[in-house]
Amino acid sequence: MTSTAIADYGMLADGSSAALVDRRGCVDWLCLPRFDSPALFARLLGEDAGHWSVTPTGAFDVRRRYVPGTLVLETTFTTAGGTACLRDALAVPEGQRGHDLGMRPPHELLREVEGLHGEVGFDVEFVPRPEYGLVRPLLRVDGRGARTFGGPNPCALRSPVALRDGSGAAWARVRVRAGERLGFSLLWAPPEEVPPEPTAPEAVGERIADTVEAWRSWEADHDIYHGPHRDTVRLSARVLKGLTYRPTGAVVAAPTTSLPEAVGGERNWDYRYAWIRDASLTLEALYLGSCPDEAVDFVSFMTSAAGGGADAGSSLQIMYGVGGEHDLSERELGHLPGWRGSRPVRVGNDAWGQTQLDVYGELLNALYLYRDRLGELHPEVQRFAAGLADAAARRWEEPDAGMWEMRGPALHHVSSKVLCWVALDRAVRLAPQLGGYARTAAWSAARDRVHAAVLERGWSGRRRAFTQSFDSEELDAAVLLMPLYGFLPPTDARVRSTVEAVARGLTEDGLVLRYRVADAGNADGLAGGEGTFALCSFWLVSALAMAGEPDRAQALFDRVAGCANDLGLLAEEIDPRTGELLGNFPQAFSHVGLINAAAAIDRARGVL
Repeated sequence: MTSTAIADYGMLADGSSAALVDRRGCVDWLCLPRFDSPALFARLLGEDAGHWSVTPTGAFDVRRRYVPGTLVLETTFTTAGGTACLRDALAVPEGQRGHDLGMRPPHELLREVEGLHGEVGFDVEFVPRPEYGLVRPLLRVDGRGARTFGGPNPCALRSPVALRDGSGAAWARVRVRAGERLGFSLLWAPPEEVPPEPTAPEAVGERIADTVEAWRSWEADHDIYHGPHRDTVRLSARVLKGLTYRPTGAVVAAPTTSLPEAVGGERNWDYRYAWIRDASLTLEALYLGSCPDEAVDFVSFMTSAAGGGADAGSSLQIMYGVGGEHDLSERELGHLPGWRGSRPVRVGNDAWGQTQLDVYGELLNALYLYRDRLGELHPEVQRFAAGLADAAARRWEEPDAGMWEMRGPALHHVSSKVLCWVALDRAVRLAPQLGGYARTAAWSAARDRVHAAVLERGWSGRRRAFTQSFDSEELDAAVLLMPLYGFLPPTDARVRSTVEAVARGLTEDGLVLRYRVADAGNADGLAGGEGTFALCSFWLVSALAMAGEPDRAQALFDRVAGCANDLGLLAEEIDPRTGELLGNFPQAFSHVGLINAAAAIDRARGVL
């Protein structure tokens, strides 16, 4: 089983898929042509499930960074004999710039080694194992290239040096001297097409440089955040862009599956899909730097994926495949041992069939936020938005699985009720743009009923806090959304008391848990524990900042953001004892929380 720390990985992205590269120069995860395609390299989840490494032959020190303004990775190795830099990129089409970034990617992974000082030896190992390591393909090595045959993932490799063939793998040992460059390229193509040639070794450096300019041009078009946390926010915005499936506008929760929320536990989920919640919150986080077309893409994707409606007979779900697929049925891959033995490894996610009432509020809040940039709403969008509000008004009294996707009994989650209130509140504000579909009076009345019910049944006098569900005593970090969405003012005495209750009773070493899994009322149908949630910790940061405590908020922000890896990437969870990153990686939710928390602090200090 693999033991590489999650924090050791960096992400490459091309607007269609993503790769994870560790500090040794090993690509241990790559799904082509989409985020949710079966992995070609999956050593992340099993030692024999495929990889492509370009690693120094002996002992080395390493430092790495993203080329500024990009998701192009530079890893610098220093050995006893010299220093060399490995540059890795998932290519975009030549000359692509600005908002077009990520359209029609060539599905090509580019790697270039440049000698900087002295001489450094590298071992190159190319071990393709399609379908999550299930397939050992026919691999034909021909001089300075290799090509796989059979199965749904044919690919071709170009090398600047001769490759050796061995047991379904190709390998070479190379040396690079100061001033020399060695370029490698790997190209995927569908089996029904004539396989194209990967980029020639001598042209790899130029193609990587063009990809750098593509990323920088996108950031230049979206760089309007100028607060003190600017660099951190810009990186998180690039990560969120990298998690966007550009052809449809869908945003995946993370590019990986089955990285556990606790080592050896069973909370191992496939996050390579587009949750309404995650995608809506991503759009909100990118508001400061997002252009109108991106909002239009997202709204179009969600409207069409739901069949244009939100009533009982519609196709509205809480999540979809990145192409709008509805059936995401879950299955287990028994041949994979999982990261550090954390089984089961899952593909698909059965949460697609759950009832989660918060999605109405998240979608309508995103629509409201972008109302000016979206311009005049198409009648289909008007009808869809009105349908969301009608559904919230009709269903808010139902129990649901909640935003944490409980697999136990349905509950009357307070956060779900609050988001139904958000749906109705934003619909009322959007009513002038909804034409004849607006039902302002009915939505206003329903909004008031939801508000009253939450205040009456969501508050615990014993806890002096809003709780996880109606008439319960269990805390849940999701109630921190109340001030963030304007359900109650951040200075309201009940909100302040809830914030302190969460900070006191739902933290480990200062970091925030979603809820206490050991509490009797919090049975989520799963065994074992989990780490603290980065998103929940950032929610607490935002709530503190909005309540007029920017110094306290900043201290917590620094604590959470300081758990990111050396590239600034965050996973879903953090082990409060060790600071180790846990869960799928990098996680959109975590970077959404970071952006919003940074903005809340800057606003509280009057610098944004």
